[in-house]
Formats: sequence, structure tokens, C-alpha cells
Amino acid sequence: MASAKTSWSEENFSCSICLDVFNSPVSTPCGHNFCRTCINKFWDEQVQYKCPVCNKVFDTRPDPQVNILVSEMAAQFRTTVRVKEQPCVESSDVPCDVCTGTQLKAVKSCLVCFVSFCQTHLEPHQRIAVLKKHRLVEPMDRLEDRMCKKHDRLLELFCKTEQVCVCQIEAEVQQMIQERQNNIQEIKDTVKRSKADADREIANGVQVLTALMCCIEKWQDDLNQMVKERLKSTEKQAEDLIKELEQEIEDLTNRSSEGKQLSHTKDHLHFLQAFRSLKDPPPTRDRTTVERVQQYEVDVTLDPDTAHPNLILSEDGKQVQYGGVAKKLPDNPKRFTFYACLTRQSFSSGRFYFEVQVKDKTGWHLGVARESVNRKGGTTQTPETGYWILFYNKDRMVFKGNPDVRIPVRAELQKVGVFVDYDEGPVSFYDVEARVHLYSATGCTFREPLYPLLWPCSCDGGTISAPMIISPVNQTD
Repeated sequence: MASAKTSWSEENFSCSICLDVFNSPVSTPCGHNFCRTCINKFWDEQVQYKCPVCNKVFDTRPDPQVNILVSEMAAQFRTTVRVKEQPCVESSDVPCDVCTGTQLKAVKSCLVCFVSFCQTHLEPHQRIAVLKKHRLVEPMDRLEDRMCKKHDRLLELFCKTEQVCVCQIEAEVQQMIQERQNNIQEIKDTVKRSKADADREIANGVQVLTALMCCIEKWQDDLNQMVKERLKSTEKQAEDLIKELEQEIEDLTNRSSEGKQLSHTKDHLHFLQAFRSLKDPPPTRDRTTVERVQQYEVDVTLDPDTAHPNLILSEDGKQVQYGGVAKKLPDNPKRFTFYACLTRQSFSSGRFYFEVQVKDKTGWHLGVARESVNRKGGTTQTPETGYWILFYNKDRMVFKGNPDVRIPVRAELQKVGVFVDYDEGPVSFYDVEARVHLYSATGCTFREPLYPLLWPCSCDGGTISAPMIISPVNQTD
């Protein structure tokens, strides 16, 4: 048996189909041996069932039986041959974890089984489909020290922070944790930025609202002040008028008493002398009012750049009249398209007064105007549009307003005085010769320069063509 065993070769125990040592050998009816898997696969691919060695044809597909003897001898041969091929383990090698007795040198370590295998015990991992999927690496000793005790996985990564080896699962978990921590931080940063933006918007809103409230309060204060000043001016004017009327009543009462006494006198000479003084109208308080405003006289001259082309201005700028024929003059924004002109001088504060002779004229306009008034026509000349004007036409006089204010006409009106208190607001007109107050526009508010305005009416064939003359003030007691 010893001599027979030594003459065995791999050819004696090889399958003629796969040319490898028998694996579960079976015998055909003709006596040839094959691996069970090999002969079954061979017959699955053939139309006729025959022996791959002698080509003997079988009528029906044989049911090959296991050859026990050949199977035992092939297994013994496989073990003997491979033991001879494998060296025994040395001190520097990784031993096979499966070998009993003498441990052979491991050729691979399985990271799924956590076991190191010699060539013989590795054979199932090379043959069985499920085991072929296991991850095989170069032999590694002390696999248990290389495994994660928590996840039973190989320690494959090194954590720099902790200075320890970690398994892939732990690394993935730590990465997931880190990612979520980063997300949390990003959310916190976003909330922080949103809060900063909200605080900034609130601060801006408070600033805007505060400024708006200040503006509203200022507007309210200005409105209250304007209304109070207008009321104060009205009350003052009413008070002055009442005092003037009371004084006139007193003068008239005294005159009446003197007349009654005079009617009973028998001294005819005394009667004639006293009657002459009684027949003249008594002086009124308006005489004192005109004298009071005359102290604010200003010297003004007319501006030819503002005059309508039909108007004729004197060289000294003190007279203007309707000429009838339009002159060819350059158009400019300052020039009026209706028969008016302004002075060169304007006033933005304080009080000013000027007088204009209107003797022999049957129609005229006189007053003051804002610098920004519409000079091209198309609007009504009222305080709302920037004009404070007294208008006269034959026996009719009005202050241009909305509506117009009709003023009683006094005979032989020759010279009109215009007084403006820029700060207090009234614009007043006076009959200079009669020392009579004609009209006052009260409660006026000026926010830009004012110009004296003269407006001769167009010629109608009468005395309307007479000039309007800016006259010096003749102050008399």
C-alpha cells in the first residue's frame, strides 16, 4: 500500500471534464468517473446522453451513483498533496486558525469570518459562491485586536482628533454627526443673521417713524401758529376798527351837541363862524393809520424785462401806461403775457409801503405778487395763486379774491397806498388823499419774495390810457 500510495498522481484523481481533483465523484454505467456537477452540466448541454470519455450513448439519462472508493481516495490525495506543498508556520508568520495539531502558515485572512486560513482551509472560499463574496486580505495576526468591539468590524481608519483607530461604521456615524452639527451651526448662524436683519429693520422703521412724527408735529405747530397769528391779526384789526369807529362816534356826538347849541344862539355872527367849521366832515382815525404806515416807504422802480410788450415804461422806471402797439421784445420767463409788470426790487421780510398815482384813470390793477406766480396767463389772480390785487373799473372797486370783496368807491380817487407787513401777514390799501383805509387782506402767509405789481388796463378810448405813476410819499400832519 505504501508503494501504491507513492505512485499516485493528480492525473489518477482528476475529472476529465474540469481537469481538477474529483469533487463528489460519481460513476457512469460505462465505468468512467466524473465530478457530479461536471457530468450533470455536460449532459444538460447535449442532445444525446453519452460518456465524455468513450462516447458510449445511453438511451436515457443515467442517474450516476457516488463512487465511495474514488471519493475517499481523492480526498486523501488532496490532503496529502497540499500538506506537502504548504510550509509549516514560523514565528514571524500568521498561523491558520483552523488547523488542529500542527498549524500551517496562513495565506489569507477573511474580514467577514475574522479567521486566517492556510491554503487547504481557504479552499471553500475559493469554491463556494457565498464564501467567494467574503473580503480576503493578506494574513493578519491578532484579528481580534483589530476589530471594533462595538460593531465587530475591522478598524480601518485613524481618528486624528482622538488618536485612535476606528471602524468604517463609527467613522461614518461620526461624519454624520459632524454634518448635522454643521447644519445646526448653519441654522443658528442663519437665525442670528435674521435677528440682526430684523433688529436693523426695526431700528430703521423707528427712525423713519420718529422723523415722520417730528415732521407732523412741526407741521401741526406751524399750522397752529399760522392760525393763531391770523386770528391775532384779525382781532387786532377789528380792535383798531372798533376804536376808530368809537372815536368817530364820539366826534360826531360832539359835533351834534355843538350843532344843537348853535341852533339856539342869537348871535348870528358867531353862528356863521361856527357853522363853517361844522360843515366840514370830521377827521377820521384813518388819517393816523396812513401816517403810521408811510414811515415804511420804499423806493421802487419798474423792471422792463417783466413788462408786457404793449406797455410803455418811462426811462426812470416810475411810470407805466398802455401803448396799444406791441413792441418786438425777446421772450423770457419773467415777462407777463397780460398787461402787467413788476418792480426790480423784491421784499422777503419786514414792512414796506409805496404809493401809486391813478389820477384820471378809469381802470387799473395794483398790489403785490409772489416771485413764482404764473406770468403767462390762464389763471385767476387771487391770493391762492400768489396775487394780492386791488382792481378798479370806473365806479366799481374790488379786492381780487375767491370770491371778490367789493369795496365802496370814494369820489376822486387819485393816489393809492399799498402797505405790506411780510412777517405779520396783512396787505392793506389806502386812499392817500382822503387818508382813508380801503381794505386789508389779513392772515396772509409769505414764504418767498414779494414784488410790487402795476397793471394798467387796455385802452378803451377814454382816460384809461393815462399812466400809473410811482410817487414819493408826502407825509403831512
